[in-house]
Amino acid sequence: MAVNPPRELSLAVHELRTPVTVVSGYVRMLLREQAGAVTEPQRTMLVEADRSCARIGALIAEMGELAQLNTGDVSLPGVRFDLAALVVELAAGLLEGDDRGVRLSVRAASPVMVTGDRPRLAAALRGLMHAALSERGEPGVIVVACSTLDNPPATWALVTIGDDAVTPSLVEGARALMPPAFDEWRGGHGLALPIGRCVIEAHGGALWSAPGARGASALRLPATP
Repeated sequence: MAVNPPRELSLAVHELRTPVTVVSGYVRMLLREQAGAVTEPQRTMLVEADRSCARIGALIAEMGELAQLNTGDVSLPGVRFDLAALVVELAAGLLEGDDRGVRLSVRAASPVMVTGDRPRLAAALRGLMHAALSERGEPGVIVVACSTLDNPPATWALVTIGDDAVTPSLVEGARALMPPAFDEWRGGHGLALPIGRCVIEAHGGALWSAPGARGASALRLPATP
């Protein structure tokens, strides 16, 4: 019997969403003491349960997004925007590596115009930058570069995320008909990375990793004249 994983994933999302919503609702009712007073130890446990329900709910939402992208049930708007400006905007808001001496440095020659779903592409880029920051084990600078790459017959908008040492190999991957593979199941990032890959591919682009360079990745999208 043939199996369609995206459709089965959609069914799982539908079946999981209702019980999680019910459990979360009852937990919040208890926190509001609608069933009577709760002790402080009980409140602490209920708060943790509520947070866990929220995390499960977020994961279910990601599963639904992934299923829709894999089945082609998502309509992507064709909005023209500056990818370089978006990269600068996103990098400015990512500070989670500061306490470990890890930071992002942006090199973007604006404008780099593309056409597509800006919010979804922003989420994909944010996930890639976050992964690079969280996976770097030692202090240093992660360079996020945005440029255009002429590779006849196509012109690509290119974003590379990694050290200067790995950037040349990432750029070389953009010239390949089939770029290197992307390691999206590294753990610790939920479904952000596989969703990001699906979003980029739905725009006619590609996403790949730098072999042996933890957290380094690159993506290309069709450039808009």
